[in-house]
Amino acid sequence: MKLFDVYPLYNITPVSGKDVKVYDEKGTEYLDLYGGHAVISIGHSHPKYVEGITNQLNKIGFYSNAIQNPLQVELAEKLGKLSGCDDYNLFLCNSGAEANENALKIASFVTEKARVIAFKNGFHGRTSAAVAATDNEAINAPINKQQVVTILPLGDLESLKEELAKGDVCAVIIECIQGVGGLDEASATFYKEAYNLCKQYHALFIADEVQSGYGRTGDFFAFQKYEITPDVISIAKGMGNGFPIGGILIHPSIKAKYGMLGTTFGGNHLACAAGIAVLDVMEEEHLMENAKEIGAYFYTKAKEIPGVKKIKGRGLMLGLEFGYDVAALRKQLIMEKKIFTGSSNNKNLIRILPPLTVTKEHIDEFVQAVKELV
Repeated sequence: MKLFDVYPLYNITPVSGKDVKVYDEKGTEYLDLYGGHAVISIGHSHPKYVEGITNQLNKIGFYSNAIQNPLQVELAEKLGKLSGCDDYNLFLCNSGAEANENALKIASFVTEKARVIAFKNGFHGRTSAAVAATDNEAINAPINKQQVVTILPLGDLESLKEELAKGDVCAVIIECIQGVGGLDEASATFYKEAYNLCKQYHALFIADEVQSGYGRTGDFFAFQKYEITPDVISIAKGMGNGFPIGGILIHPSIKAKYGMLGTTFGGNHLACAAGIAVLDVMEEEHLMENAKEIGAYFYTKAKEIPGVKKIKGRGLMLGLEFGYDVAALRKQLIMEKKIFTGSSNNKNLIRILPPLTVTKEHIDEFVQAVKELV
């Protein structure tokens, strides 16, 4: 049997990792400034992370959600405390797409409506309603297009108000900093007014924090820069440092009932052990503070690179925009300089999404490498 060929692959085979470095089968060292799509939050193979999962595996790795699992309670308590969202309720699942599916389902249950509003260049996943709300025609199959979704320009308040006034919208789903779309943000006024419009027209405001959450922007969540209180917050990528886990934080005004949501693997013992370790390390090593500090340093150093038109993002969710397609430059960075970076829908943009443990020395190494190549 062969693998289903859906990924264009670089000829690199990582076999081990430590902090912000990965190593291939020949022992070649790479600087990881992409974290496998912003997943590696506390560094590859962090000792506390490895210990937490190993200890749990030696006890019990999995049982269904039909029994008590105190690890879920511990994870929820620690997440509430560190995020500042202690009054929310947590539902655990397995991925960002699944988190957004459940967020949209909650919205439809609560409002008894079906239409979703999303935004251009947004990315919310590759499943059912999540992919329908994603602005990428190429990955939307006819079965997904049955979902009723309106995609608006990011920042267009007039269009948003016009659509919400029709009265059939269950949810507005938005990334406060777009990930795959290219690190774009709207204004503070837009986010605040979008939230107020949702309240006015009885639609839920869903903050998709799958990529921008978990301290990546320097705040625990990107929306916390603005005066809004989302009805639902979706989380995943940095949550498990590579172990599959996701979830949604649900505002206390939304009441649960048995059977409303469900999952086989979500919130299993190993996933919770991974999630608890991540939160412990984030707090103990002050990684949100590090994200702010290194992000500010990146802005200063990146100005030294010839040809950079714009530096985008916050914290350690960053982008460098050039005046040309950067695919060849990214390939040179990987193959010649041994540095992983990310792409986006904006072909002129390099995305930087390193572990939150990255240092100024690593940024210096990257900036010097880019300067030499351009």
